[in-house]
Amino acid sequence: MSDHEASRVLHVKGRVLVGPEEVRDELWAVGGRITYGRPPGADDAVTVTGWALPGLVDAHCHVGLDHHGAVDAATSEKQALDDREAGALLLRDAGSPADTRWIDDREDLPKIIRAGRHIARPRRYTRNYAWEIEPDELVAHVAREARRGDGWVKLVGDWIDREVGDLTALWPREEVGAAIAEAHRLGARVTAHCFAEDSLRDLVEAGIDCVEHATGLTEETIPLFAERGVAIVPTLVNIATFPSLARSGEAKFPRWSAHMRRLHERRYDTVRSAYDAGVPVFVGTDAGGVLAHGLVADEVAELVKAGIPALEALSATTWRARAWLGRPGLEEGAPADLVVYDEDPRADVRVLAGPRRVVLNGRVIG
Repeated sequence: MSDHEASRVLHVKGRVLVGPEEVRDELWAVGGRITYGRPPGADDAVTVTGWALPGLVDAHCHVGLDHHGAVDAATSEKQALDDREAGALLLRDAGSPADTRWIDDREDLPKIIRAGRHIARPRRYTRNYAWEIEPDELVAHVAREARRGDGWVKLVGDWIDREVGDLTALWPREEVGAAIAEAHRLGARVTAHCFAEDSLRDLVEAGIDCVEHATGLTEETIPLFAERGVAIVPTLVNIATFPSLARSGEAKFPRWSAHMRRLHERRYDTVRSAYDAGVPVFVGTDAGGVLAHGLVADEVAELVKAGIPALEALSATTWRARAWLGRPGLEEGAPADLVVYDEDPRADVRVLAGPRRVVLNGRVIG
């Protein structure tokens, strides 16, 4: 950082939402870091006014990935920029075959927490996405991705089995238990892609930390998730695609197609029941496979539509989400990553769709 950058001062004034109920009148950013004391150089500061939130979190997206597999650096940059423009400044990349470490050197791009590359069985996931291995290789590959990622590993928990004609679990209980234990030994948490019901109990009892999508939750498994504190990231903007997927596969896999429709039909009830039971719920879009990046506001609105209180849905992409991922919000000394709006997003989450200003590392960039 140059001397000029180290000394630059930004003044954010209006209403600074440090927490759901903690509101301050202003903050300052000096050298990209937050302070609540008036700093030297304040008289020459750039001033931004409005309602300020910590940079939004998309806790399930894929930078460096499209529906064909890994993409080039220019496409990865565009994906990250689209998230940035939407106010998503902290991304949990839930599996990507592309090397996006170069993004860490860019102060103008969102911060990424990577889960390495997906781990699946041969021919049991989208082509070109995952390491495709057999169960006896699972522990070794989980250890590899735990070292490659940023504290997360991503398993594919279920997918269509062409011989069965429906979604089935990928991993035997013993192997997945050993793999999760190895990840934890290495300091990493484990999450899994799961659409259906069958894999959930084994994964939770094996010690998994999070489940993506979780459309297969039932009244039998929801209490287990709540008891163990296993989080879910519902990705409702992605679940909205289930009917079209079902239509495309109906002729060849009618059982799978009907199953996908049932999962879609009960999606809101599933999420609300999980929330009511005390299951931690976080915002994620699943952008980067088929969906465009920059949909974080849409996903927050979907959680509200499912029946989660607006303030809780907002927290699931701000204060609570950052705490879950171990990253700071609008705290003294934290990176000045924040989004400013014209109105109070606590009153109406639709405000999130129109950021007035985006601030990353103390610099107004949008």
